[in-house]
Amino acid sequence: MISFTLRQLEVFTSIAKASSMSSAAQTLCLSKAAVSLSLNELENQLGHTLFDRVNNRLVLNKEGSTLLPVADELLDRARAIPSLFNDSNTLSGELNVGASNTIGNQLLPYLIRDFRQQHPAVRFTTLLENSSLLSQKIIDYRIDIALIESNEDSDKLTHHPFGFDRMCIICKPDNPLAKNSKLSIHELEANNWLLREQGSGSRDYFIQHIAQNLTQWQGEFELSNSEAIINGVAAGLGLACLSELSIDSALKAGKISKLDIDLPLDRTMQIVLHKDKYLNPLLAAFLQYSLEWRLSAHCTK
Repeated sequence: MISFTLRQLEVFTSIAKASSMSSAAQTLCLSKAAVSLSLNELENQLGHTLFDRVNNRLVLNKEGSTLLPVADELLDRARAIPSLFNDSNTLSGELNVGASNTIGNQLLPYLIRDFRQQHPAVRFTTLLENSSLLSQKIIDYRIDIALIESNEDSDKLTHHPFGFDRMCIICKPDNPLAKNSKLSIHELEANNWLLREQGSGSRDYFIQHIAQNLTQWQGEFELSNSEAIINGVAAGLGLACLSELSIDSALKAGKISKLDIDLPLDRTMQIVLHKDKYLNPLLAAFLQYSLEWRLSAHCTK
């Protein structure tokens, strides 16, 4: 006989995603006391505690981490039961999609638009963060899928190549470097650089492919979005390494110049999911569509 309920699993997964009973209670429209009681009953029935209490936060322990993917799948399957009796094959439901800032600003709106033209009943909740934070949210089951710019190394993630992106080194239009063709990396020595924050795919690319080839470079400013970096470059504060997708408008407007450098600057964008994430029909369809979309004639401009 099954002793626990779907409601108890829903409470458990909500606490796991929020790391807080108060936040879980708000999400579920329950009192904090009801959430606490439901969790206690589930833990008693399973014979294990599922969270460690750390600085007034609830952190999944080993048993909780084991239960989370199973509970998430059971709830997903339960939510799909009403559609079993629907005569149409129309996909419906909600997807929580994360995207890095470049992909989220330049590609995701068009991807969602095209997907919803085929599946208008699907709702999207989107979150734009840097690649590192999004990967952690995937690991914590806080979002369903993420489109990022770096290959985050974790045995809890699966990666699917989403396509290629080209990085560019940019400067103020009147910078003497802008007048030269086929610059070598050594001609970029002793410059100030504007960088994205820690965890950003653009910053990781700069550190791994540009900075390691320079003997002298200075991080002048750390900024949390590409637009601020573009404006900083236009103001003459230094050079920057950003995605071609994010600089297009500023380049056409003449705010910045792109350096012609003799260096391969391509990178692979990734779609990441939790390796144990249940691919319900909606999530599976969106993943497949995304992989085909980036390789098709659908594009950003």
